[in-house]
Amino acid sequence: MGGFTQETPCAEVCVEGFGCATCVPGQAQCNGDTVEVCDPNGSMFVPTETCDPLQGQVCDAQLGQCSGACSQGALGLSYIGCDYYPTVTQQHDGYNTSPKDDFAVAVANTSGSTATVTVTRGANTVDTFDVTPGDVVVRVLPWVNELTKGNGPSVVVADGAYRLRSTQPVTVYQYNPIGATTTNDASLLLPVNAWGKTYVVGAWPQWSSYPGFYAVVASQDGTIVDLSPSATGGNVKAGGGVASNGTGQVMLDQGDVLEVMSQSGDVTGTRIDADKPVQVIGGHECTDVPLNIGACDHLEEAIIPLDALAKEYFVVPPVHPSNANAEKAQIVRIVATEPNTTLAFDPDQPVNKTLTNAGDYLEIAMSTAAYRVSADKKILVLQYMVGQAAGYGLSDPAMVQGIPAEQFRQDYLFHAATNWAANYVDVIAPDGANVTVDGVPVSMGAWKSIGATGWSYAHVTLSNAGTGNHTVSADQGVGITVYGVQNYGSYWYPGGLDLSIIPQ
Repeated sequence: MGGFTQETPCAEVCVEGFGCATCVPGQAQCNGDTVEVCDPNGSMFVPTETCDPLQGQVCDAQLGQCSGACSQGALGLSYIGCDYYPTVTQQHDGYNTSPKDDFAVAVANTSGSTATVTVTRGANTVDTFDVTPGDVVVRVLPWVNELTKGNGPSVVVADGAYRLRSTQPVTVYQYNPIGATTTNDASLLLPVNAWGKTYVVGAWPQWSSYPGFYAVVASQDGTIVDLSPSATGGNVKAGGGVASNGTGQVMLDQGDVLEVMSQSGDVTGTRIDADKPVQVIGGHECTDVPLNIGACDHLEEAIIPLDALAKEYFVVPPVHPSNANAEKAQIVRIVATEPNTTLAFDPDQPVNKTLTNAGDYLEIAMSTAAYRVSADKKILVLQYMVGQAAGYGLSDPAMVQGIPAEQFRQDYLFHAATNWAANYVDVIAPDGANVTVDGVPVSMGAWKSIGATGWSYAHVTLSNAGTGNHTVSADQGVGITVYGVQNYGSYWYPGGLDLSIIPQ
């Protein structure tokens, strides 16, 4: 007649649609520092996250989740975070030995409270220090010879990366090396909470005996990484589970580094797919840019994950160090992430507008042009500062990736190493935006138009008198890149960005 035929008292919980169960599906609880979530069958609690005390996290029993300034919910998706993996990469062997040349990180505190920073490598603590609000601390870390010495082969180095954790949100930069020597570059590191699972590599062609490279870093044990070389990336130095044609499937545990080096050709455009989030750094041991103009310099850049790439970028040249009214030439590469990608430029650039295959790229020859590049599919944009012998003043090759216009921010805290001859920040902003650098408005006369796009850019010289920390604030979203120059030396990196997921 539709009535219940029996009743069974449940020992733990009665769940609508399940009957007696151990827990309510989806319910979360704390077990010490571990967040546990009830499985879909209501049969057991499954550990899902460990609240890390080195990131100031605690498990909130009422919410059943990690809480604190460094929790995922508090951080969001940007270049600001609490968990990073500084990673040594290939460098000319004349410039990767301490104490003459040191690998180093710079940690800038973006919060209003003192940050306690802990650096580990594997199970070993390497350093612990405090960074007061608004300050920056630079720390030298030992070179990892297996990742930086020689020219290959490709290799997996267990616990090859450092892990840097903070109790407050910080920004982290790595310098390879920190000294203003003749082969340098630097990277704005991306925090673990903003890592992705899919990347397209940016690097540079094999030059002389020096390889282009990419390095993949895992933050979780059992991370499976699949490699799909581009048309130019199929000739690498085999090793570490990677074949000479650039293909491979490699398993990495937390802190492990896979570094793949070219034998010839160029690993740019290689696709990396992982089943858990990873960090990817692309670059070159030491190269001329262009390949026939000296002198060779190290390149590196922490690559933006595919999820955070976009279809529109602004490309502007750096300033000429000895002539504020002139600019330094660069070479630009635009890399397709999908087949049959169509490009458009404003102002127009006299180049091919179609990329046939995923991983293909077009290269815009040495110029000082400023323009907007748009595409019908996501693209990766790479900019390369030319060598000093090209005649554009101090500096040498350095590499930076273009920042998607959709990832621009209204405020930045960034670092520029004070031991360089000169440091600059380039700002890209909508016409009429009010922008300050270190609290000083950027003057109207400093802005240069980018065609008819309604956007402009300005070069601002940074003072070396302070700690190296600087700020940019604006009433609209703006993009920034930071670089330093000296005689036959340079570095270049994004000053910051959001890393929101952008749909295809």
